Amino acid sequence: MGLEEEIRELEEEIASTPYNKSTEEHIGRLKAKLAEKKEEFEKRQSGSGGGPGYAVEKTGDATVALVGFPSVGKSTLINALTNADSEVGSYDFTTLDVNPGMLQYNGANIQLLDVPGLIEGAAGGRGGGKEVLSVVRTADLVLFVLSAFEIDQYERLSEELYRNKVRLDVEPPRVSVRKKHKDGITVNASVDLDLDEQTVKSVLREHDFVNADVTIGEHVDIDRLIDGIMANREYLPSIVAVNKVDLIEPSYVDTVKSDLRDVGVDPDEAIFISAEKEKGLESLTERIWEELGLIRIYMDKPGRGVDYDEPLILTGGDTVGDACEKIGGRFDDRFRFARVSGESAAHEDQQVGRDHELADEDVLRLVVDR
Repeated sequence: MGLEEEIRELEEEIASTPYNKSTEEHIGRLKAKLAEKKEEFEKRQSGSGGGPGYAVEKTGDATVALVGFPSVGKSTLINALTNADSEVGSYDFTTLDVNPGMLQYNGANIQLLDVPGLIEGAAGGRGGGKEVLSVVRTADLVLFVLSAFEIDQYERLSEELYRNKVRLDVEPPRVSVRKKHKDGITVNASVDLDLDEQTVKSVLREHDFVNADVTIGEHVDIDRLIDGIMANREYLPSIVAVNKVDLIEPSYVDTVKSDLRDVGVDPDEAIFISAEKEKGLESLTERIWEELGLIRIYMDKPGRGVDYDEPLILTGGDTVGDACEKIGGRFDDRFRFARVSGESAAHEDQQVGRDHELADEDVLRLVVDR
């Protein structure tokens, strides 16, 4: 039996087995085995060459991947937001390669990737989907672009990303596994687990752990447990843009909102736009900025004052040390201390070290050895 047949049989058995406490361990083993078989299948595919793939160099301060089925308006949108020149047409599969464009906002350069339209089965390789999804995995944010008339596409797109190990809008599971030399598998949990301990051990064994300490810090189901064991999941934030709203009647808006709720999207969180008419793009740009969590740091340059025109772009939570590293050169090697004014400072011109966490629109002056 080939790998594809084995995978299909496992999926069918999982789907046909009712889930309850008596079947939990069995299903756990099946899902763990399925994950391993899929990994093996993908390695074989990549080893056999596959297609040319999409080589896109990440540039700028952050990267956003526009994900959508063919002809939802991604090319029109990226052209409206950036300096890209992505071919636009009213027929399917206009975009045949990944087209990057640069959105400039709040002093940041945000790379937008207009990837070829995903189709169902992309995670399995249809339509060059594997290559497309590999580009999405490298992004910092996923932007779903949906047609107002086809909201149900969201579920299919999400499923394709999930099958390609992209986990949206969730934190990585608080699961860690440490191999040891003897004494079997020990389960340590800081919460009352819903999963039976034997189920956890069975899942670990299917992943070739014989002697290990597994620590679980949250309630997990079997899928989250497997995600915690596997090291190749990508955890990304996402937002939803509903395009072509210029083509709908006002009375149809409630239908669109109801359709969004049906697929698990809060209508108040979605951004309604018309890429063709360039409506709603300011709100979309602001939302992209917020979701990326970028911050602006204004550098106080000796003899030139504070540069408010070209801020240093960092990510929320970054420190003075991160700023030095991004600037590079003598600032990183010769750093003595820094002075900070703004929200993160206790007072104006506070003297701080490398570990000081910066906030949006702080003013930073670095003092270095000569």
